[in-house]
Amino acid sequence: MAVIVAFGDSNTWGSIPDGSGGRHPPDVRWPGALARALGPGHRVIEEGLGGRTAVLDDPYEPHRRGLDYLAPCLMSHRPLDLLIVALGCNDMKARFGQGPSDIALGVERLLVAAKSLGAGPGGGAPKSMLICPPPLARLTGFADMFAGATEKSRALAPYYRAAAERHGALFLDAGAHVRCSDGDGIHWEASEHLKLGAVVAAAIAPHLP
Repeated sequence: MAVIVAFGDSNTWGSIPDGSGGRHPPDVRWPGALARALGPGHRVIEEGLGGRTAVLDDPYEPHRRGLDYLAPCLMSHRPLDLLIVALGCNDMKARFGQGPSDIALGVERLLVAAKSLGAGPGGGAPKSMLICPPPLARLTGFADMFAGATEKSRALAPYYRAAAERHGALFLDAGAHVRCSDGDGIHWEASEHLKLGAVVAAAIAPHLP
């Protein structure tokens, strides 16, 4: 059975963009849609956490640094065939002061770390995919927290693509397929989760055993 870990933030967790704090059902969230599209013989492990960053420590939301959790996550699920990293949205928060190139460098560190953990088949490295988050939409309740993030989000894709190429990772620009909801400007409606799951499945299927 091919094992895939989807390592992301609140959009992997499935936050509903209506301010309720609710969560899309498992079969709607993009990792669930991915599993359904891949079909039997594939196991998709959903590792989403709201507020998760790549490498930054958040002084107001602790335990969100992705690099800290990546090693125990992958070691607990080994052997896995593919790691999907879908991070970067929270790194755009104004309090971090990160530009697009720095955000991509932070996400790249997860690709580097994944190579060294022996969590892939035969104790090697799993294949990896880097997903660039889509551009933010009209920000509502998060406007102050994400001040300046809309412009950053529109500039991320080339940096993410270059990071993926440096490490032989697959790359997907989510913004070419899905859009953030005008409900809050950051999270995705159910229809977008379903679309992304199908797109990711098509992209990774040729690279799975």
